[in-house]
Amino acid sequence: MDARIQKRIDSWLTGPYDDATKDAIRSLLKAGDEVSLADAFYTDLDFGTGGLRGIIGVGTNRMNRYTVGKATQGLANYIMKANAVGRPVAVAYDSRNGSKEFAMEAAEIFSSNGIPVYLFTGMRPTPELSYAVRRLKCISGVVITASHNPKEYNGYKAYWETGGQVIPPHDKAIIGEVNKVSDTGVKRGDTSRITMIDKEIDEPYLNDVKSLSINPGIIAKFADTKIVYTPLHGAGAMLVPRSLANYGFTSVHPVEAQMTEDGNFSTVPSPNPEEPSALKLGIEKAKAIGAELVIATDPDCDRVGAAIRLADGTYELLSGNQIGSLIAHYILTSKKESGTLPKNGFIVKTIVTTELAAAIAKDFGVECIDVLTGFKWIADCIEQRKGKKFLFGFEESYGYLAGDFVRDKDGVVASSLLAELLVYAKSKGMTLVDYLNAMYAKYGYFYAEGISVTKKGANGQEEIKAIMAGFRADQPEMIGKNAVTRCIDYKTLTAYTHGVVSGTVALPSSDVLQYFLDDGSKITVRPSGTEPKIKFYFEVIVDVAKDARDTARAKVRAFADAIVGATGK
Repeated sequence: MDARIQKRIDSWLTGPYDDATKDAIRSLLKAGDEVSLADAFYTDLDFGTGGLRGIIGVGTNRMNRYTVGKATQGLANYIMKANAVGRPVAVAYDSRNGSKEFAMEAAEIFSSNGIPVYLFTGMRPTPELSYAVRRLKCISGVVITASHNPKEYNGYKAYWETGGQVIPPHDKAIIGEVNKVSDTGVKRGDTSRITMIDKEIDEPYLNDVKSLSINPGIIAKFADTKIVYTPLHGAGAMLVPRSLANYGFTSVHPVEAQMTEDGNFSTVPSPNPEEPSALKLGIEKAKAIGAELVIATDPDCDRVGAAIRLADGTYELLSGNQIGSLIAHYILTSKKESGTLPKNGFIVKTIVTTELAAAIAKDFGVECIDVLTGFKWIADCIEQRKGKKFLFGFEESYGYLAGDFVRDKDGVVASSLLAELLVYAKSKGMTLVDYLNAMYAKYGYFYAEGISVTKKGANGQEEIKAIMAGFRADQPEMIGKNAVTRCIDYKTLTAYTHGVVSGTVALPSSDVLQYFLDDGSKITVRPSGTEPKIKFYFEVIVDVAKDARDTARAKVRAFADAIVGATGK
């Protein structure tokens, strides 16, 4: 065993840790499981710019009450240094294993530091936490979740008073405070400042979600349209069915087996609505009852996946880019039809999200703004442009937002608006497939696909850094058979045209490279912020034709073969 790792293990065996934790470490030692011990103790679980995320277990590199405790104490220290003592924080959690316990741990630590706490009585969607921060005039908020990660994971997201996840300068300053906290520096034992909340936030939140409905009259005409919904054992069960009912839908059919709160996600291989397997039970139910739409939300209900019924009775999964583009187009179309489309309106997307959104916005005379990957940047864009009218924001990773009362992606909002779009299309004699194809016919067939290369273990992050450095050192002139006409290095905020510096980028620095090709294709390379992966995003545009998808996929395959191979996967 490495001496440094052994020293960390010994400090936990002799330090202020509970007996169950020490027994778990001793069991690993007795079993001779040095690999697990090394991974659990070789480093500290990194409090990144969004918070914590890691495998649940004992050790400095795991999600447990002690890593949660240090994170919370660091955040509390930052709040106190910001002279915000007296202002409350809000704490929420989802259905994951340990979520409730970690949330209670965080609430107790805030309370013990003299900070009032609003703690939800049960699991709630992450967007409701964002809403609560704003409504209750909190200085900060925390939600315990690992979003759509596998069951072994949990996490800790930190929010600031705007309702969005922390961004500069708060994020780096909070990280600095977290890193200063010692094993004995966490305050516990005082729960006197904790106030439990639920319906006093649920009700106004649901009312605000309902206010986003654009065509309630159309819903009334098609109220019995059959929709299947699954929360994948998560927090969406608390509010999505209620929101759909508020909108006027009377034939929403939950997947009962997945309505239960279950941190093991026992009916799905992974609780990720991006994965076809996550919607399997929902699609089976939809086939049985003839439903036109299947909606799935992830465990903390900030992401939405969907499947739509085709003419032959089969179901097709929609991508995050497709769902976001559909809702964006519906909002702009409906507002234009009703004469309520503002002249100063704007939509926001991330740099890896489909350019179809930009084409739609241009068609409606609406500004489309690009921000860095991560919904916190969409939230910040809304905050910074208060003189303008925010209409919609989305990212390709199944996150969407309408309205400005929440500052994070919102599965409750997106589920409700997607269902409304379904009946709006019906009112025009169209299916959702027809609506999507009509968009492609007008704007072109935009096809996007992502590929991730995983680099696990202690050396994984170093490998990823080396890969990014290699791309920067040897900027490609060609990718496959196409010339690179423009490149943006978001780390140096430099734009290149045919390899020559041609401008700068007005965004925060981020370790991302983006290539634009002579055929309109876009390729983006970035390390994941939450997993040991390097991600490649491909988008190609082809003419709408019978074989459009096959043509597009072939182009993506060619680009992937040319660039992903450079990672040495």
